[in-house]
Amino acid sequence: MKETHPWVEGFPGTITVCDKDGIIVDLNDASARQFADRGGRALIGSLIFDCHPEPARTRLAELFESRKQNVYTIRKDGRRKLVFQTPWSRDGQYAGYLDMTIEIPWAMPHFDRDAEAAAVHDKQGNSEEK
Repeated sequence: MKETHPWVEGFPGTITVCDKDGIIVDLNDASARQFADRGGRALIGSLIFDCHPEPARTRLAELFESRKQNVYTIRKDGRRKLVFQTPWSRDGQYAGYLDMTIEIPWAMPHFDRDAEAAAVHDKQGNSEEK
């Protein structure tokens, strides 16, 4: 069994990694717990598509085809979650998809770092006169 970095196992969200054919090649502890009723770590070697009901299964297949990133939020079991699905690569070649979910608060601040940086820039007298 390969060694996993401690941060991956301690990460509070689920991480599921598939190869380019949709075969699950790895998952962290949170993902194994989430899918315990479907086999947990025994899912390694199975198709990710079989873990999703329609219409999610079709959307996931389209992602594998397009190799695009997919990011959205969901409400499930009274919780709000961020879902982040993105292609990953090995040696510069498409290798599959990474699927990550993490619970997020219903209300959370949003910071505009661009506006903050511009304000600091202007305060330092670096604004351009027009």
